[in-house]
Amino acid sequence: MAKRKIQSSTPNGWVADLLIVVAIVCVLAIGGLVTGGSDDPWYAELTKPPFNPPDITFAIVWPVLYLFMAIAAILVRWNLGRMRYDGAAFGLFFMQLTFNLAWSILFFFMHRPVWAFLDLLALILTLIMTISHFGRHSAVAGWLLVPYLLWTFFAAYLNGMIIWLNDFPIPFLS
Repeated sequence: MAKRKIQSSTPNGWVADLLIVVAIVCVLAIGGLVTGGSDDPWYAELTKPPFNPPDITFAIVWPVLYLFMAIAAILVRWNLGRMRYDGAAFGLFFMQLTFNLAWSILFFFMHRPVWAFLDLLALILTLIMTISHFGRHSAVAGWLLVPYLLWTFFAAYLNGMIIWLNDFPIPFLS
C-alpha cells in the first residue's frame, strides 16, 4: 500500500512557502515600526473606548495571528501543489495582508482613524472571502483565520469608538 505524503510538492514549493513567510514578516515588521502604542504622543492623548486592552495584549495577539496566517496559507498551498491553481485564494490572502499593513500606516503613521476604519471594513470583507476560499482547500486553514477575523472585528470596534469619542470629522459626511 502506498502512503499518501504531504508534499511541499513542486520543485519551487519551498520558494512559495518562503514568499508567504517573508510577506507576513514584512507586514509584521513594518506595522511594528509605525505602531507606537502608548509611546506615541498622538495615540496616548486619544480618549480610548471601554475594553481597550493594554499594549502588551497587542504584542502577544498579533504574532500569534500572523503565525496562524502563515500556517493557513502554507496548508492551502500544500493542498493545491502550487499557488497558481487558485490565484483567487492567494490574491485575496495577499490583498488582506495589504489592507492589514495599510491600517497601521493610516491609523498610527498618518493619524487618519476614519480612513483606517474604512480600510478595516475592506479588510474584514477580504478576510471573509479569504476564509471562504481557503476553507475549500483546507478546513483547518479556514478555521485558522477565524481568530484573526474576530480580532479584526474587535479592532473595528476600537477604531470606530476612537473616532466617535475623539470627534474626528468624517470627510464625506461633513
